[in-house]
Amino acid sequence: MARYSMRLPDLGEGTVSAEVIAWRVTAGDLITEDAPLVEMATDKAVVEVPSPVTGRVVSVTGNPGDSIAVGAELAVFETEAAAVVSAPPPSVAPVAAESAGGFIVGGTVLGRVRASPATRRRAFEAGVDLTQIRGSGPGGRILRHDLLHHDQVGKPVAEYEELPVIGIRRMIAQRMSEAKRQAPHFAYVEEVDVTELEWLRQRLNAERRVEWSYLPFIARALVKVLQQFPQCNAHYDAERNVLKRFRAVHLGIATQTPDGLKVPVIRDAGQHDVAALAAGIRRVTEAAREARASRAELSGSTITITSLGKLGGIVSTPILNLPEVAIIGVNKATERVVVLDGKIAIRRMMNLSSSFDHRFVDGYDAAAMIQALKTQLEYPETILAE
Repeated sequence: MARYSMRLPDLGEGTVSAEVIAWRVTAGDLITEDAPLVEMATDKAVVEVPSPVTGRVVSVTGNPGDSIAVGAELAVFETEAAAVVSAPPPSVAPVAAESAGGFIVGGTVLGRVRASPATRRRAFEAGVDLTQIRGSGPGGRILRHDLLHHDQVGKPVAEYEELPVIGIRRMIAQRMSEAKRQAPHFAYVEEVDVTELEWLRQRLNAERRVEWSYLPFIARALVKVLQQFPQCNAHYDAERNVLKRFRAVHLGIATQTPDGLKVPVIRDAGQHDVAALAAGIRRVTEAAREARASRAELSGSTITITSLGKLGGIVSTPILNLPEVAIIGVNKATERVVVLDGKIAIRRMMNLSSSFDHRFVDGYDAAAMIQALKTQLEYPETILAE
């Protein structure tokens, strides 16, 4: 038998450390080569690190929430192979939110189940065998309440539940705090009549047999409007005290996922028509929700759209996605009684909520940009025009 020392590999460009999210094994467990070893979080994504060898786990470094430096010893194995002082970096891949693969607990490989990384982590920490739980989600997916119900059967109900703030959730908390602390937010809300846009959307959906929401139309309109307001398609480099105005629009789409809020990016959005934007939005948001999005696909946006869809409410005050200087929030569209040309009419109305970094975007320019976007949406033929 020989000892095999595995060191933490570089999990992405410029990564100097990563946070332990959940170990799939404990000391004494048997593991096969390429089997899931540990989930680690970088500043962009959660990645699953596989075992580089087949053998018995001697020791692991770090508990959930601990930061491990790249190159530091991550795990030690006992193998049949010749002794190795330091293992070559294994390949890593984003953790799938609904991975079909099992994982190892106490030396036993669990069956193939459908569950998010967060649910798997909670099951691991609670010592619960996911193969023994019937999932109530789509396709038998195990949801959080399935796990909680199973874990609490026959046990007294606790007064509260303690959830460690680690991984992506901790990064979200840090970035939100930094954004509110560093950037003086200027909020602006405008009411938009989307009656004609709704008519156009329904017609195109019927003709092309698609299910486009308002989002691709808003994205296309925003890209066109930014040609007039380049100061809103920018980053502030605080270290160099430089404002970077981008020629291309790399559009961030704020997406709710089982692991928290992520912002996948549509590159060069100005080169896409409504159909391509609709397909792109679907592709990147699905990849983010299923944790298939790469590090590159989750960074580099120059302006962000955030929408809660039917839950969008009347108004919101979105927080900037630093280092961006503008974000557009989409609220729900509802029929309202309005006065149109001196007469009472029922129109489909929607509010656009926006926030700007007031250090670099003046209130007048912010209002003018949203007014220009309003015009595009109220006369949707302008959206489709080149």
